[in-house]
Amino acid sequence: MHIANIPFGITDWSSIPVTEHKGEIGIAYWRTCNFGDIRVRMVEYTPGYLADHWCRKGHILLCLEGELESELDDGRKFVLTPGVSYQVADNAEAHRSYTRTGAKLFIVD
Repeated sequence: MHIANIPFGITDWSSIPVTEHKGEIGIAYWRTCNFGDIRVRMVEYTPGYLADHWCRKGHILLCLEGELESELDDGRKFVLTPGVSYQVADNAEAHRSYTRTGAKLFIVD
């Protein structure tokens, strides 16, 4: 990743409008900021959330609260708890998210 032409700034995430994204089950609430080609999000999944698609977008994702299960299309599953992150490139392993308890994430893509 090359970060260019972004002056120093701070983000008060509580002031960023929330958008709602329905999953196959549950809802994801996104707060999104774009900095050039970089999208940064604070995402909250409701308990029982299951993504409605297999994602091929690259991300760096940090679990802040709750527990998130990331399933890869080859069947592997990884559990993220607060302080645990994952990273995946664009068009690498397709993945989808599930949370039994709900989760709060910080995502850069």
